[in-house]
Amino acid sequence: MGKGGFRGLKVWQRAKALAVDVYAAVKSSPELAKDFGLRDQMQRAAVSVCSNIAEGDERDTDKDAVRFFYIAKGSVAELITQLEIAKDAQLIELSRADALIKEAEEIGSMLGALIKARAACL
Repeated sequence: MGKGGFRGLKVWQRAKALAVDVYAAVKSSPELAKDFGLRDQMQRAAVSVCSNIAEGDERDTDKDAVRFFYIAKGSVAELITQLEIAKDAQLIELSRADALIKEAEEIGSMLGALIKARAACL
């Protein structure tokens, strides 16, 4: 477990904020709000990122933690893909989609660094 628990991890804080931003983006886009499938997938992927960071950090071993951090990183890729689809289908404002994608990419990079640091402890 990380120092100060998962809530102390900057990557968790940013991932949680991203999930909230995704919910807000869906809520403010009437077109996206009507597309249950894509909306649901985007929200699930966004929540999965911060949830898996939290679960991984609470695991007893670095090996378990790294496994969950990889799952979170995969969810970041899912979310980016879904945001790209919503953007290309004109279901979300382009500037908002781009900002969410940029944040997701940065979180993915942070997760890569966290994985590398925890894997070094194995």
